[in-house]
Amino acid sequence: MTHESDDPSLDWLEAELEDSLDEDFEIEFSEPMLSMEIRRIYKDQRPDLLDRQVYFRNLLRLQAELIKLQDWVQHTNSKVLIIMEGRDAAGKGGVIKRITQRLNPRVARVVALPAPSRREQSQWYFQRYVPYLPSGGEMVLFDRSWYNRAGVERVMGFATEDQVEQFFQDVPEFERMLVRSGIILLKYWFSITDEEQQLRFLMRVHDPMKQWKLSPMDLESRIRWEQYTKAKEEMFARTNIPEAPWYIVEGNDKKRERLNCIEHLLSKIPYEDIPHEKVTLPDRRYNPDYERQVLPDELYVPKVY
Repeated sequence: MTHESDDPSLDWLEAELEDSLDEDFEIEFSEPMLSMEIRRIYKDQRPDLLDRQVYFRNLLRLQAELIKLQDWVQHTNSKVLIIMEGRDAAGKGGVIKRITQRLNPRVARVVALPAPSRREQSQWYFQRYVPYLPSGGEMVLFDRSWYNRAGVERVMGFATEDQVEQFFQDVPEFERMLVRSGIILLKYWFSITDEEQQLRFLMRVHDPMKQWKLSPMDLESRIRWEQYTKAKEEMFARTNIPEAPWYIVEGNDKKRERLNCIEHLLSKIPYEDIPHEKVTLPDRRYNPDYERQVLPDELYVPKVY
């Protein structure tokens, strides 16, 4: 890939592009601490995974489109809300990371709320989510949302059946209100098979860099797989409204899952190219009387590498 050039600026640009590619590889290198045996078992179970070159080529293309979407959202003062729900270990975090990877965090932000406090438990159920809704010129991705009530809170007994029933009656009108206010609302459910979740949990158990992802709720979700399935089915039946339908993303192949979700997301928003003025780098102003001060060595981070 490298080549010698007479133009130093081209050499610098190529080095920057290589650094950018290294970042992509670093993000994708998601099983660095797994034993060769665990890796072999996973590859044997998934022989038809998407080719890496095909994946990267399309990921970069889609991320370029996401930047166009971001420009359109800012230019038109649009409000975009994307809800990400699904099975534990289904890959929604990886999808969110690829969506936001190259976007401006002041425009595209992720909301991942902790368990509600005692004060929040006493509030109107949707109240804790309202402050995080997008304003004009913003994209907000909810890494889990008010649908906790229809899933984990219901299955784990954190909400009563009366509270769940009230939620099902309220949420369609709440989401219609959001859409009527001008918010573009997309709801995604990330789905994997029972066997795939089991395999991914085992990989987390054996990977020191991923064990933090295994919470007590995750372990309980393995025990209560069928209860979560029944809760999900009723949630779809009662909250899949025309104004805000559910979209299911199959996630057994993480690479296909990411590409398919981003491709679909882009297809559901009527964005277009926003023309920009050509950017020119201004010349630096030099002051011949300015002398740069020598800073003490203790202010510098040691050069270990």
